Amino acid sequence: MRQLIIIGSGPAGFTAAIYAARANMSPVVFASSVEAGGELMNTTEVENFPGFPEGVMGPELMMKMEEQAAKFGAEIIRDDVTSVELSGPVKKVTLGSGETHEASAIIFATGSAYRKLGIPDEDRLSGYGVSWCATCDGFFFREKVIAVVGGGDSAMEEATFLTKFASKVYVIHRKDSLRASKIMQERAMANPKIEFLWNSAVTAISGESALTGVTLTDTVTGAVRDLALDGLFIAIGNDPRTHLVHGQLDLTESGTIAVDGRSSRTSTSGVFAAGDVIDPSYRQAITAAASGTVAALDAEHYLASLSVPSK
Repeated sequence: MRQLIIIGSGPAGFTAAIYAARANMSPVVFASSVEAGGELMNTTEVENFPGFPEGVMGPELMMKMEEQAAKFGAEIIRDDVTSVELSGPVKKVTLGSGETHEASAIIFATGSAYRKLGIPDEDRLSGYGVSWCATCDGFFFREKVIAVVGGGDSAMEEATFLTKFASKVYVIHRKDSLRASKIMQERAMANPKIEFLWNSAVTAISGESALTGVTLTDTVTGAVRDLALDGLFIAIGNDPRTHLVHGQLDLTESGTIAVDGRSSRTSTSGVFAAGDVIDPSYRQAITAAASGTVAALDAEHYLASLSVPSK
């Protein structure tokens, strides 16, 4: 039986692994067989992660985190976790291969998934004009014409933020009214750089090596038109990856795993959570990494209290 299992291989998971491995907890990290590295694997240049003044490519950053975790002794297995059993002192994890692993403590760092439009070329042009994070990528669109898809607070916040860089920001919404809070609506509508395109749905994305525009379909009349763009930011929400713990851990109203205050402690003893799976607000690589640190330290204190021998 192991001391610690970490599920997830984004900034939270690998940071937790680095701290846990250095503390001689001999962690094993279960990285996804197809999505190892998390959302940063779909990002091009990252300029706001401390320590990289010239910027770093998202996949390269995750590769370095993985290398650092492995250097200190973390075992990394690329397989998908299909189920978990969290009650009792021994936690059990079953993989897609059918193997079962046991540990005294588990850290969930499964992240969240941005909701997608579900149209062709959306994934192909991710990082090449299509983005789900204004804070991450807005800087690259100075004096460009861009659009934000969505009608909630996050869409209004992203559109307003992007006016710091873009020359023009369209807000594309499939209805004729917003669901965003009144203050967020007023702020966006008062901004001279923002133009609203009502009753419009993005039904196609254009561009070979980079985004050049989108096709809009009127949700009332069915009329179709093209809109030239340099960038498209999709802000229709995100979903924390909590499917493994439904019915086993308490969740918040926003659907994230509930933790005790600023700690990583969940509703079940010996189970910890970190990163975007507990964060409905910020969802940045640096905040996820910091959260992974907290989880590793909490797990270390928990295991010390049990006097669990090394593997």
